Amino acid sequence: MAHMTLLFALLCVFAFSFAALPDPLSDEFINIINTRQKSWTAGRNFPSQTTLQTMKKLMGAMQDKFISRLTTVEHSEEDIKDLPENFDPRDKWPNCPTLNEVRDQGSCGSCWAFGAVEAMTDRYCTYSNGTKHFHFSAEDLLSCCPVCGLGCNGGMPTLAWEYWKHFGIVSGGNYNSSQGCLPYQIPPCEHHVPGDRLPCNGDTSTPKCVRKCQDSSSYKEDKRYGKHVYSVRGGEEHIRAELYKNGPVEAAFTVYSDLLTYKSGVYKHTVGDALGGHAIKIMGWGVENGNKYWLIANSWNSDWGDNGFFKILRGEDHCGIESSIVAGEPLYA
Repeated sequence: MAHMTLLFALLCVFAFSFAALPDPLSDEFINIINTRQKSWTAGRNFPSQTTLQTMKKLMGAMQDKFISRLTTVEHSEEDIKDLPENFDPRDKWPNCPTLNEVRDQGSCGSCWAFGAVEAMTDRYCTYSNGTKHFHFSAEDLLSCCPVCGLGCNGGMPTLAWEYWKHFGIVSGGNYNSSQGCLPYQIPPCEHHVPGDRLPCNGDTSTPKCVRKCQDSSSYKEDKRYGKHVYSVRGGEEHIRAELYKNGPVEAAFTVYSDLLTYKSGVYKHTVGDALGGHAIKIMGWGVENGNKYWLIANSWNSDWGDNGFFKILRGEDHCGIESSIVAGEPLYA
């Protein structure tokens, strides 16, 4: 009888632990995160009526089956040994303005394309030491690369970079910018309260591929290509050396529901379920209050997180952030 009582008590505790977890976009959930740890601060980034299903649709990094086929880059001990404790690429390459840019994928699972074109755009500049600039179009990659995946329903970073190498990508600015050949056509959605953008609903269809520039440029002649595409493996030090030497990279990782509430500090998964794979741009690294971190640009507009950026625990492959790094070298005409 005593065993039955103990078993019943354990089952009640187990059931309560699941039932007690509130909605991930509720104030109660935010409070739980902030009371359980001190390395980062949670707050409201999305309207409370936003559904979790909507957020899941923004996680557009599909399982990348092709990354193992890429050439692997590992850096020499010489490249690794003198790396600084903190590195922000905006200090090294001040003439590369897109290092400050935070884009917005809108209600579309196009993070795989955004992480790619953001890093490509930065690298077009960093490889030239700030003398050349080209704003690669997320619209062109998203809509015109059928082999990359399912457009707004997800894609694979490796194939995005391979598309750049073999087929090229035209220029294009952000939504409503009229910049470049093909600006992004999907409007920004609301990641902030209060805000004046449309609510995020995650059900946007993939734009039709249009191989014609919205300005007077030639679509074919506007394209720029990648020279080499590769993955970076071997752990934290090789990723740091790659960032320091060549510029930002694209990475994919598993997003848990607590990341939606990130405001500041060094993110460590604390509580909540996995929502899906998400692709982002890793820029640099540092140490904050004893916590090593990667500096990352997200694509949920500048109202999300820390002005659109966030920091995540470095050196432990946290949420898989260090195991799928893709990058490449631009080809100059």
